[in-house]
Amino acid sequence: MLTLKAKSIFALYLKAKRRELELTQMDLARRAGVGLRFIRDVEQGKRTIRLDKLNQVLALFGCQAGPVPLGREDFHGEER
Repeated sequence: MLTLKAKSIFALYLKAKRRELELTQMDLARRAGVGLRFIRDVEQGKRTIRLDKLNQVLALFGCQAGPVPLGREDFHGEER
């Protein structure tokens, strides 16, 4: 699962890139090989989304989602 902050970033990014390229949600779904519902869910900031499908969409923009350092805490929630 992705965090709320990450999903908000994905929602904003996806919507901005789609509009920049003048694509409808349906156009983007078709090009990425995902369902229209998935595109809508991402753009609306749904709390749970499939990473594999998100990466299918992001690949159209030369991007992918992956591990990002959380800041001062390590994997186990302990400060470094």
